[in-house]
Order: sequence, then structure tokens, then C-alpha cells
Amino acid sequence: MTEAEIRLWSRLRDRRLAGHNFRRQHPLPPFVADFACVEARLIVEVDGGQHQDSERDRARDKHLIENEWRVLRFWNNDVLANTDGVLQQILAALAPTPALPRCAGEGVRP
Repeated sequence: MTEAEIRLWSRLRDRRLAGHNFRRQHPLPPFVADFACVEARLIVEVDGGQHQDSERDRARDKHLIENEWRVLRFWNNDVLANTDGVLQQILAALAPTPALPRCAGEGVRP
């Protein structure tokens, strides 16, 4: 693991992020995710400069999104310089989307 991945994993492992269970190096054939919260179908990738403008990463993200996963990508330097900010973005992605109130005519009986 890179230094950035080690730092992030130390904050994600053992349900340390608001009780969410993350897995490291989670297989999603034909790919392997850096980190995955299976219950929320959220993947977190930590990338170095070699990933900039990567066609392979775009194809990978497209495949994962088509299979109902959400993908967050962070640069190594962002994780190292602003770990708490990265964790806040991950928490925001894990937050449940509030249900919109139903309107008359949408299955609500008076």
C-alpha cells in the first residue's frame, strides 16, 4: 500500500468511520477496489499521478457504475494533506439520501 492508502485505511478499518464497514483490496472482478463499503455500494480509490487522464480508470469506473457501485477517487496528496477533509467527503457519500415527501396522488390516501 502507498503511504496515502495506509493513512486512509487506518481511519476506515474496524468500523472507525461512523460504524461503516470497509474492506481493503476488495475484489470486484475483473477489478480490485482499494477500499469498498459493500453495504453502501461505495468504492474509494486513492490514486497517484500515474492515474491522471487514465482511460483505463474511466472504463473501470464506467463498469463499476453500471453495476450499481458509486466510486470516489482521491489523489494521494489530498489524502496526505487533508485526511479529515477526505473522510468528510466519504461520510457525505455514505449519508442516506432523505426521501422526498409524497404528494397527493402518489399513493397517499387522505
